[in-house]
Amino acid sequence: MSGYWDPHIERMPLEDLHSLQEDRLKFVVRYVYDHSAFYRRRFKEAGIMPEDIKTLADVAKLPFTKKADLRDNYPTGMFSAPKNQVVRYHVSSGTTGKPTVVGYTRGDIETWSESLARALTSLGLSRDDVVQVGYGYGLFTGGLGLHYGAERMGAAVLPVGTGNTERQIELMQDLGTTAIACTPSYFLHIMEVAEKMGVSIRNDTQLKVGIFGAEPWSLETRKRIEANTGINAYDIYGTSEISGPLFTECHAKNGIHVWGDMFLTEVVDPDTGEPVAEGEQGELVFTTLHKFALPLIRYRIGDLSIMSNEVCECGRTHPRIMRIMGRTDDMLIIRGINVFPSQVESVLMRIPEVGDHWEIIVDRKGPLDMMTVRVELTESGFSDKIGDLMKLENKVSKELKGVLNIAAKVDLVEPGTIPRSMGKAKRVTDNRKV
Repeated sequence: MSGYWDPHIERMPLEDLHSLQEDRLKFVVRYVYDHSAFYRRRFKEAGIMPEDIKTLADVAKLPFTKKADLRDNYPTGMFSAPKNQVVRYHVSSGTTGKPTVVGYTRGDIETWSESLARALTSLGLSRDDVVQVGYGYGLFTGGLGLHYGAERMGAAVLPVGTGNTERQIELMQDLGTTAIACTPSYFLHIMEVAEKMGVSIRNDTQLKVGIFGAEPWSLETRKRIEANTGINAYDIYGTSEISGPLFTECHAKNGIHVWGDMFLTEVVDPDTGEPVAEGEQGELVFTTLHKFALPLIRYRIGDLSIMSNEVCECGRTHPRIMRIMGRTDDMLIIRGINVFPSQVESVLMRIPEVGDHWEIIVDRKGPLDMMTVRVELTESGFSDKIGDLMKLENKVSKELKGVLNIAAKVDLVEPGTIPRSMGKAKRVTDNRKV
């Protein structure tokens, strides 16, 4: 069982944690009102003054913040700290519009590192470990976030970034990597390349932990990774707007711990914005309680999850969010049915003949939407017999329809057909939007 990085905070009695959150909520609301022209204007439009926030329940009186606000105030119009206190910028790719710019004070970097030191300790890592960081470095938050968190914990860091996969596997062996952090799709590629090199991750490396995130992945993918490599695979969560990667599962693997002294978490109905009952799925909303360059009030993440306030079996009292089920903007509507890529992945990863790589292609033929799922087979699953392939195609189609409640055309392809990704995998091509 793992220990604690800061047991006083991580095991804080709920009453004390809620009292701390209340104090910090009142402080951050006053702080943004005094230091952010954006929030001062937004609060006045909503008829809210800082003194109106007296309890945690009063958070519902505050207006939401959305990604569009960050884009509309590009580059630094929402910052609450003077420029001479900002020590770092991270910038989104801007592939769907104006990029978002996030700034950090020295204290913000410390808070970010502290969050990940707690998280990495909770899944059993320590200063005795070697953490190989396979997320991108630079403007993307993933690489530097894990790097600083692992160093804060005292572990040795191997900052490999993305790509150059054979070299990564060699370094993993030569330097005794015990934990790797990257996207799950890239680790599946590492597994594939290692096999071609004649390297067994289970027997020829010291790897014991995988920290996977930056894209949705299913429990079925976790089972496949663990069965094939012998490592423990853990989920990590965060977004660039609130500070990149921040939280992980603990050794119990029953939800991701969100540090309540740093963030106030809500789950709301994506359509109405009203809170949902505990245990019900909704959109995640975060309020930063200890961030100063770019504090965010009721920021709508767009990710769908379930929150639990029950004390975890690990003893940590902070709230947990369950595995991300999809994003409000990733949801496909096919002939009136809501389809999430994570649902497709969960089906495919249960079928032994199906490989680790797949993609969804959506087209419109006349008035009808058509969804095709291209599925790469394993070497053992691929057959040159038409009858065998047709039988497997029918099996995959039936399994998908049973979960999605809609028919999808299945296209089985040979191993190695679908392009590999060094970062986030591109799973969906929606030609209806072109």
